[in-house]
Amino acid sequence: MSEPQAVEPVADAAKPGFDEIVTLVVKHRIKAGQDVAYEAWLRRIVSVAGQWPGHLGVDVVRGKQGGLSLFTCVLRFCSTEAMQRWLDSPERRELVEEATPLLADGDQTEVAPHKEFWFAPLADAATPPPRWKQAVVTLLVILPHTLLVPLIWGPVLQLNTFLSNYVVATFLITLTIVLSVCYVCMPLATRLFAPWLEASKAHEHLEPGDGQ
Repeated sequence: MSEPQAVEPVADAAKPGFDEIVTLVVKHRIKAGQDVAYEAWLRRIVSVAGQWPGHLGVDVVRGKQGGLSLFTCVLRFCSTEAMQRWLDSPERRELVEEATPLLADGDQTEVAPHKEFWFAPLADAATPPPRWKQAVVTLLVILPHTLLVPLIWGPVLQLNTFLSNYVVATFLITLTIVLSVCYVCMPLATRLFAPWLEASKAHEHLEPGDGQ
């Protein structure tokens, strides 16, 4: 039997809500010689999770820690409530119990808002991508925003004196950039550049419903 589920909230994930994407990070260190059995199990649980309401996709990163294979699975859900239903589901509990003999450290999970995981999902927290690579990807995402967003807002800001005020205009442009980067462009860029960001690790992205 598996040990009780231990969820370490990085943010306040106790209250259900539908206001933002949340990320469930599951880390499994595999006992020696059990990699093949674990990967077969992983395919099954990813397939089951992909059918779960509110599930938005999963990234799987393969690495090493202490001489053993480390699998970091990053599942995204449309809300805290949807994620908690998956964590509490009998299906997941049964699958985790089945995998327990394969795990060196048990089932380790963390919960955080999606925006806090620009780069962390790609690897174990102890070995993040090099800072210069993070800086390059961030520049590639933010530079087009700083060039295009002011042009897009320009005609609207000229409609009246209030909108054309320097502080108001700067606030609207900055807000647009921040929301676009955090919720749309940075997650896409992180997935796109994942092989380069973590060249030493195997990375795989799976969408809901992917056949396993």
